[in-house]
Amino acid sequence: MTLLEAVKLTPNVETATIIEEFAANSDILQAIQFENVQGTGKHYNREESLPGVGFRGINEGYEESVGVLNPQSEALKIFGGDLDVDKFLIDTQGEEVRDTHVMAKVKALSLSWTRSFIKGDSRLDPRSFDGLQVRVTGSQLISNNDAGGPLSLEKLDEAIDAVDNPTHLIMSKGQRRKLTMAARNMSLHNIEFGVNQFGQQVASYDGLPILIADYDNNGDQILGFTESSPDGASSTECTSIYVVSFAEQMLMGLQGYVGGVPGISTRDLGELETKAVFRTRCDWYTAIAAYHGRSVARLHGITNATPIA
Repeated sequence: MTLLEAVKLTPNVETATIIEEFAANSDILQAIQFENVQGTGKHYNREESLPGVGFRGINEGYEESVGVLNPQSEALKIFGGDLDVDKFLIDTQGEEVRDTHVMAKVKALSLSWTRSFIKGDSRLDPRSFDGLQVRVTGSQLISNNDAGGPLSLEKLDEAIDAVDNPTHLIMSKGQRRKLTMAARNMSLHNIEFGVNQFGQQVASYDGLPILIADYDNNGDQILGFTESSPDGASSTECTSIYVVSFAEQMLMGLQGYVGGVPGISTRDLGELETKAVFRTRCDWYTAIAAYHGRSVARLHGITNATPIA
């Protein structure tokens, strides 16, 4: 289920509020489904190709064929933080100020998880899980232009076709503006607008909602025009668009059990003895899993220019 669906099953109001705040600050966390995982991780086989099928004649056998399943393993990572509020603030401004500070910390955690989802690299930070930029290779890594260039709508369609049962596009706000501007100038009819459950406007391309990967918890753009061109030499002012399938046994989030309960856990630790603060601890054992080889594609080498057909 998604985080917003999980809110309905959360046993206490405080945790439910924090989970909803996690989702409210990240388009991706609103959309991706999470699987509850016992133990320290998930071991599975990723489907790369389907078994062969065909017709047979009377008294004939079917031609033998097997699919290709690649063993995979995803370790849950410990994600969270301690949410401290000084006793002075609570004494002078009331208990409500604690909730304000806690929600600010939750927003930072949400933005940090979103960055890891795209840019996480366990080679640079073993405490993090690998994000999509590291995972997507081979035929699922599609060049918009080897030297970098304006978004090609034909290449975007190619990336969409590379994913089985695509559900969403992920891009920056800047790239979405370029896409919607092209829709107006080129009289495209495959851009539509709607409103999500938080009252936020959501654009769609060819029926696929556009999810925004905006700023992280440090104020840096997650998908800014800061990537290298596909040839690795011509430009360092490119970005990417990801096509994903947020469906069961496709691209999913993983979450473990904290104290016997799956998902995000919050605990009020009260006032600390070592310093005059009240502490709330937030824990989430989490990772992502690409169960299917065609669950995600990356279109890279897109410069900050008006898209072309």
